[in-house]
Amino acid sequence: MVNLSRSPPLAKAYCWGRGLIWKADRVVQDSTQDGVIVAVRGAVVDVAFASARVPAINDALSVEDGDLRLLLEVQAQLDGTTVRTIALQATSGLRRGLPVTPLGGPVQVPVGEAVLGRLLNVTGDIGDRGAPLPDDTPRRPIHAAPPPLKVTDDEARLFRTGIKVIDLLAPLVQGGKAAMFGGAGVGKTVLVMELIHAMVSGYDGISVFSGVGERSREGHEMLLDMTNAGVLDRTVLVYGQMNEPPGARWRVPMTALAISEHFRDAEHRNVLLLMDNVFRFVQAGSEVSGLLGRLPSRVGYQPTLATEVAELQERIASVGSASVTAIEAVYVPADDFTDPAVTAIAAHVDSMVVLSRAMAADGMYPAVDPIASSSVMLDPLVVGEDHVAVANQVRRAIEHYRELQDVIALLGMEELAADDRRMIERARRLQRFLTQPFTVTEAFTGIPGRSVALEDTIAGCKAILDGETDDWDEGSLYMVGTLDEAREKDAAAGRPAA
Repeated sequence: MVNLSRSPPLAKAYCWGRGLIWKADRVVQDSTQDGVIVAVRGAVVDVAFASARVPAINDALSVEDGDLRLLLEVQAQLDGTTVRTIALQATSGLRRGLPVTPLGGPVQVPVGEAVLGRLLNVTGDIGDRGAPLPDDTPRRPIHAAPPPLKVTDDEARLFRTGIKVIDLLAPLVQGGKAAMFGGAGVGKTVLVMELIHAMVSGYDGISVFSGVGERSREGHEMLLDMTNAGVLDRTVLVYGQMNEPPGARWRVPMTALAISEHFRDAEHRNVLLLMDNVFRFVQAGSEVSGLLGRLPSRVGYQPTLATEVAELQERIASVGSASVTAIEAVYVPADDFTDPAVTAIAAHVDSMVVLSRAMAADGMYPAVDPIASSSVMLDPLVVGEDHVAVANQVRRAIEHYRELQDVIALLGMEELAADDRRMIERARRLQRFLTQPFTVTEAFTGIPGRSVALEDTIAGCKAILDGETDDWDEGSLYMVGTLDEAREKDAAAGRPAA
C-alpha cells in the first residue's frame, strides 16, 4: 500500500492508470506492474511508483504498448514515489496510465565487434537498414565513471594528421582531446571529415564517429564516404539527429563513449573518437534543463553546464597501452569565444584549433588561425627544439604582419622599412604555404588532396623564413603539399627554380 494523500491529483491519475478506485488516501497496489505514467509534457514524463523504491538518477525506464517502444531516463526524484524523466525518443502516442518498467540501471547499448561498420542511434538501435545485431552482442551502460588518475597513461605521444598547419602549430595528443573551434561556415565539419580521411586509412585502431544534432544529409554523406573509402568495417557511426528529442541529442555522445571505452578497456585497442558538434550537446542539455524547470545560468545556459561537460570530457583518456583520442568540432555562437559553453569545453582540451572567419574570407583553407591555435604538445621536451623554434618564428612573422596591416592599408608597403617589408613578404608566403588541398573537397576544387609529413612542413617553413623563396611568386605556395611541389609550380610559371 502507498500513501498518496500529499498529492490527490497525482493519486487520482495513478489509480486511473491502474484501473483502480482511489478511496480517500490509500490504494492497493497490483504487484504485476512497476510504475505508471502520470504526466506527459513533451519530452518530460512523470512516472509514479507504488513504493518508495524509486529508480536512481540516470536509470532507464522502458515503456511498451503495442508498437510503441520508448526509453526514459530518470532526471529527478520529485517525492518518495514519483520520478521525472526525459524521453530518449519521440513521445508521440504516449499517454497517462501506461505501465513503466525500470531496467535496473542506465541505458545499455551494444558494443564490440558486432557494431563495427554499423550506424546506431542513442539507444543502440540499428539505423542503417542492415541485419539486426546478434542476440549475444555484449552491452555496456552509457554512464560510467572516468578512469582513476593512477591508471591513466601520462606519456605524451604525437598524433600526426598530415595537415601542415595543425601538425606544426597545434599538434594533437594521442589519448588526448583536440577541439576545432569556429563559427558557422568556416570549415569545422570539412576539417573533421578530412581528419577522418587522413588518419583512418593509415590508423590501425577503431574509429567512432558521434554525430550530435547532425542533419540527415550529413549522416548519409558520412556513411557513403566511409563506404567508398573502404574503412567502414573499422568504424562505428552513432547519430542523434536534429529532428530527434533533446534527450537523444544530449545522450548520444555518452553512447559513443561507451562503445569507445569497451574497445579500449576490454579489447585494448586504440580508438579515435570524432564528435561533431559538441556545442549541440551543450545546447541539448540546455533544452533539457529548461524542460525540467531549472533556473537558467549565464547567457541562458543550464546551471549544470560545467558538470555536464566535465562528465563527458573526463572519460576520454589513455588506460595502459590503449587510448581514446578525441577530435571534436565546437560551434562558436556569433564568433564569441567568451561564450560560457565554449570556455567550458576549452578548459578540458589539450589542443585548440581555432578557425578564423577572416582567413576563410581570404581563401586561406584550412582557415586555422596560427596565432589563436595552441597545444600542450608544443614543448621542446616533446616535439624537439627545432619544431618549437620554427613554430614560434612562424607565429612571430604572421603576428608582425597583422600588426602592420592597418599601416599597409593606409600608406602602402613602400612606406615600411626594408626589414619590415621583407618580414611581411615572408609572412604572406608562410600563410599561403600553410594552406592545403583536402581530399573531401576534391570534387569541388578539382585539386587532389595532399597529406604532408611533419618533417616536410618544418623544412618548408624554415626555407621560407630563411628567404629561399623571396623571389618566388606567392601563388606558387598556395594550395600545395611540400615545398618541392611549390618549386615545380613556380618553375612551370616561367620563373627559374631556386
